[in-house]
Order: sequence, then C-alpha cells, then structure tokens
Amino acid sequence: MTTFGVNAFGVGRGPQRFATMTELAREAEEIGCAAVWTSELYSRSATVPMAALAAGTSTIRIGSNIAYGVGRSPLMWAAEARDLDELSGGRIILGIGNGTPKMMEAWHGVPGEAPAARMAELLTVLKALWRLHEGPVHHDGRFYHVHILPTSDVPEPIRAEIPIWIAGVNKLMLRTAGERADGLVGHPMFTADYVRGPVADEIAAGAAISGRDAAEVTIMGIRMCAIDDDVELARRQAAFAIGQYAASRVYDRLFALHGWSAEQERIRRAARERDTEALIGAVTDDMIDTIAIACRPSEFPAALARIPAGFDHLDLIAPPWGLSDQETRAINSRILAGLRTHLANSVPASGAAPV
Repeated sequence: MTTFGVNAFGVGRGPQRFATMTELAREAEEIGCAAVWTSELYSRSATVPMAALAAGTSTIRIGSNIAYGVGRSPLMWAAEARDLDELSGGRIILGIGNGTPKMMEAWHGVPGEAPAARMAELLTVLKALWRLHEGPVHHDGRFYHVHILPTSDVPEPIRAEIPIWIAGVNKLMLRTAGERADGLVGHPMFTADYVRGPVADEIAAGAAISGRDAAEVTIMGIRMCAIDDDVELARRQAAFAIGQYAASRVYDRLFALHGWSAEQERIRRAARERDTEALIGAVTDDMIDTIAIACRPSEFPAALARIPAGFDHLDLIAPPWGLSDQETRAINSRILAGLRTHLANSVPASGAAPV
C-alpha cells in the first residue's frame, strides 16, 4: 500500500517561516501522513528545517528531498545525521542527490564527472562513519579520503542504521540505488509505467550485484498536484511545470516510453523561443493526467485513490515552477485536506512509516 508525505513548505521570513513549516508538519502527522520532507537549493538548507520539524513533531518521519550529497563532507553528513536522528528519536530519512554535473561544478566546486560512482562511494563512507563508535575509519577512494581516529569515546547512534535514499533518473544512478541504497527518491516526472518498467529493471540489476532482493529498496515518487476550483487554471499550472522539465534530454527515455517524443520536441522548441503559451499548449492532456494531478479540491481524494501501483511512498507537492509562495501554501493546504479524507477512508489509516 502506498504511503503519503508532503513537503514542509514555509512562508514568511525569520522564525515565521520555520513556524509555518512545523504547523504543516503537525497537521500531516495528525491526519496520518507517513513522512514530511524538506529540500535545499542554493539559498536554503534541508537539514536546518529538519531540526525544527524534529523538535516540533513526535511520530512522523522526517526526510530530505533532497539534500546535496556533494554539499557537505562525509564527516559532516554523518555528524548532522546523528544529531538529527537523536533529536527526532530515530525518525530521519536521509534523502541525498548530487544534482546535475553542471550544478556539482558551479554550485559545489567539485568535478561533475561520474556522479553515480561518487554517490556509491559516499554511501560506503557514510555507513562506515555511522559506525564510528566501533573504531577508527580509514578510507582512500576516488573521490573521498577520510581518516578519523577518535580521541575519546564516540556515543553509539540511537539506531544501528539510518535509512539513506538517493535521487536517481539515469541508468547508473538507478543501479547504484539498487545496489547500495535503502531507497530511491524518484523525480516529479516519474510515471507509474516508467517506475514499473525501466526503473524497476535497473533497481533489480543493481540489487543483483549486491545479492539482495530489489524489494528491499523503497521506491519514492513525487507527484505534482495542482488543485483549484478553476480546473483549467490547475491544468495550466501542471502543464507549465511539466514543460520546464520536459525540455531536458534527461527525460527522453520516459517520453519515448509513453509515445510522447514528438510532443517533447514541440515543448523544447517553445522553451528555446521562450514562448510560454506554446510550451503550455504543447503539454498534452495525457501528459498532465499521467504525470500530475490537476483537479478541483473536491475531486482530489478520488484522484489519490486512482494513482496506479508502483510507488511505495509518494511525496505530494505543489507544482515547483511558476507559483508564488502564497499559491504554493494554498495548494499544500488543499493537499492536506484531500489527504485527510483519503487516509480516513483507507485501511489501515496509514500511520505506518514509509520504511
């Protein structure tokens, strides 16, 4: 059974932003959501809001969707994860990704080469550092060199392991998730057919390398939800967001799988010409209905019930492009209202954690 989570989106400045995040997380916890998620970009951290959410909730899982694996050293990742897991009482899911090679280079000052190999090595080092209480850690690899000999006793973490989910779209990163990670953080463009097909195939291939069952890897999806009484406006919001992603060649395989390659080229042309109306018009109804949810508030619970199988957990988000903070907050409120109805009608009511 698919569990659900929401993004902890805050509005306002200063302490108010964190207070609104925590308010949203508490409501998600109260209605039975499995997780609440934070994210980071070039101006925001994922881990600082996670601390606020950990202190302000009691049962809901708290995850990063995503934090940049290359944005911190393995040592600081392990230290922050230990503190967050302790503060939350063992409720943290560490969701990490590298971003694009260009982001790795321009934002984080590291080479953009071999992102999947870098991620695989980071997971190895993080898991060793999580066991630092057992003794020194020595690692010399392609991307990381870590030598730590503790000078005093290191407290044991409150859990023997912390779940680490990695973001992946392309073949090598998906295989890395299957081989080494506890979960896969999918992309908002992921459809159920794409997850049951190419994604499942690569996860299985990676799992076979490490000799484990592919079912051990939690598959998380991200579903864009445009919810408004003006359903045409909602569909335009969803179409605009899909168009921003579709212009990238990263998703060629997904578009080909669904027979949308010709439409994708029209989206690309509109994006190059900066023609917003043409871009929205090139996104078909089939794309909107397959990739996103666009509906009236009263229709949202039924739309959730129709989501095809394939995801273990779904993070429901407002379209990440083209909305003001207030519009995003309004959609998040409608997401929670619809989830309240959906989860109340589900058996069980989905208090279970996503892992």
